[in-house]
Amino acid sequence: MKEFTYKTEQFLPIDMKTAWDFFSSPHNLALLTPKSMDFKVITKLDNHIYNDMIIDYTVKPLLYIPLRWKTKILDVQDQNEFTDIQLRGPFSLWKHVHQFIQEEKGILVKDTVHYRLPFGFIGRMAHSLFVRKRIEGIFSYRKVILENLFIKKG
Repeated sequence: MKEFTYKTEQFLPIDMKTAWDFFSSPHNLALLTPKSMDFKVITKLDNHIYNDMIIDYTVKPLLYIPLRWKTKILDVQDQNEFTDIQLRGPFSLWKHVHQFIQEEKGILVKDTVHYRLPFGFIGRMAHSLFVRKRIEGIFSYRKVILENLFIKKG
């Protein structure tokens, strides 16, 4: 099975505490997900992530078909990084590393996603036809939301 990697980064002119408080709150997940995906958290959530936290939700990633998705939070390093992995969902692998790097005038937010699709050749075709574009679209949406929250606001 071929593993794919998607990387993106965004500079936000905010302090580390503001960045960490926002990104480590699972209550902000729906805000960062395109409305068309109808993202709904099922799990009763704490205010901040922690190691081994499990998050169950439904999402409609394709053709408005609802899917259950379960993720686990790993490697939480306060005000530095954390990882979420898919335990159940549409991918055979989903590992999303979130990094927060202090820079002179703000925070560089880096995302690295490692993922594999099921179904061998069919999965690879789906990746080239629409999955990669869908992932890029989700992160583009997220960038706009973050700009509106933290850049255009001031």
